[in-house]
Amino acid sequence: MDDKVWFAELTMQEVKEAAKANKVIIIPFGSVEEHGSHLPLCTDSIQPEHVAVEAAKRTGSLVAPPIRYGVCTTTRFFPGTISISFRSLYRLAAEILEEFIRNGFRRFLLLSGHAEEEQMTALKLAAHNVMRRHTEEAKNGKLRVMVCSDYDFAYEFRGKYFSELDGHGGTIETSRVMAIRPELVKGKGNKNFQTLPRFEIIVEPMKFWPDGIRGDPAEASTEKGKFLNDHIINELVKLIDALKK
Repeated sequence: MDDKVWFAELTMQEVKEAAKANKVIIIPFGSVEEHGSHLPLCTDSIQPEHVAVEAAKRTGSLVAPPIRYGVCTTTRFFPGTISISFRSLYRLAAEILEEFIRNGFRRFLLLSGHAEEEQMTALKLAAHNVMRRHTEEAKNGKLRVMVCSDYDFAYEFRGKYFSELDGHGGTIETSRVMAIRPELVKGKGNKNFQTLPRFEIIVEPMKFWPDGIRGDPAEASTEKGKFLNDHIINELVKLIDALKK
């Protein structure tokens, strides 16, 4: 399998050949966001980039330059979070898709490591509207776009091997980072299972998440992280294979 997976490392001629071969383009989206006292601000970026590259290697796909800024409503007031607007992310995703289409590509997987509702809605809306602008190609299956988060797959194990309440910066996320970039994990963090009030709009999330996490990072391990990452990669390969049909 071709190990050259980064789109931006191709030459002009290689891009033309990749488009002719109808290669799938994976576009990783992340965020610059607090993840407690133990995880780096790039946590939501390094996770999707890692699994995207591994899935691309297995499927002969290409990984677009990552977008490392996202919509971070809940964590915006914690130190280190750099949030962009819903409209900014929407326009960025839509324009990037249009440019890849202009270059001859027709198969896309938008993969977000930041799974906040507004982030995912912006990406899905962008993909939907791009498809509408290319209605005929979309109708006949020539143009196809998938949008998901790697946590759509990671959270399948909540209630099985991990707490049902595990979330932001908890056992699952800490384990995954430990398996990808262990040198970026600083300590074990603090356990917190408190939840936000249901349906209520909160302007002081730090009142409920004093450390900006949900779960128990102390339960994390490299082995758990490798298990989770491998599962996600396998699921992404299935999605890419489906896109190629």
